[in-house]
Amino acid sequence: MTGDLNPATQVARTSATSLLDSNLQSRLAGLSFQTRRPLEGPVTGRHRSRQRGFSAEFAEHREYVPGDDVRYVDWKAYGRSDRYYLKEFEDETNFTCWLVLDTSESMSYRSGTATESKLDHARRAAAALAWLILRGADAVGLVTIAGKLGRLVPPSTQPSHLDQLNRAMLDATPAGPSGLGAAFRDLATRLTRPAVVICFSDLFDDLNETAAGLEQLAWRGHDVAVLQVIDPAEEDFPFEEPTRFLGMEGEADQVVEPRALAEAYRVEFRRFLDDISSRCRSMRMDHALLRSDVPLATSLPRFLEARLRHPARGAAP
Repeated sequence: MTGDLNPATQVARTSATSLLDSNLQSRLAGLSFQTRRPLEGPVTGRHRSRQRGFSAEFAEHREYVPGDDVRYVDWKAYGRSDRYYLKEFEDETNFTCWLVLDTSESMSYRSGTATESKLDHARRAAAALAWLILRGADAVGLVTIAGKLGRLVPPSTQPSHLDQLNRAMLDATPAGPSGLGAAFRDLATRLTRPAVVICFSDLFDDLNETAAGLEQLAWRGHDVAVLQVIDPAEEDFPFEEPTRFLGMEGEADQVVEPRALAEAYRVEFRRFLDDISSRCRSMRMDHALLRSDVPLATSLPRFLEARLRHPARGAAP
């Protein structure tokens, strides 16, 4: 989806510190980012791990075998069954989060009713979640995508790492096609340990290819969330006069009469959004819509609270 404004003039060049505003920080300060499935991290912390041990949160029983530490025998279970069982627990570890930022040309779009481009909105959303996750002493890294994997910023738990992440996002110039499916598959092969993967994209690409790439990430045990960023004009289609629509990722420009296709367009776009949401649910991934005209102080808490309300999910089949 494109419009009649020149996208080259729409990308705001802001400082790294300005990606975070005090209102958004205050809205997020009372929230936390929770993993939706067990992940392995390098140090002990607040989140469930796949590792089994004898600390943290009770997980299940297993039968005693010679050599086990008798301190963990469940004597109540022995009294009920006359058999020895040990309590096992899930270790709690910190997690690693990868922010995946789509910097393809379509992300530079900004309609006349929006205050910022989709890419700027995605940058600010990613910066806010990075800030929140780093506050929890978890590690955050960044990958940009535009036709293929682009810049990679290795994860770190240091609070000062936020500035490096923000500068890398601001340095990314929107250009080229998305290539989301291939990029997600490539990323899946490069991530050696299960992690949280948060994708910021308009998802304007071949949906079957994109879903196949996301499925590879889920299959490898990653906790995937898709934050789909759209401009209000892309959903509402408010155009009334003959309009030139620009092909932002290699397509030819077209002049159309909007009123002749507005209703059909809105139906098709809603079907597109519903299809993405349905596919994410089937792969047990979070999907949230971030409209660039809706304050992140509204949309991000809604996303985080939804994660807290829902029980942890297992790996996709």
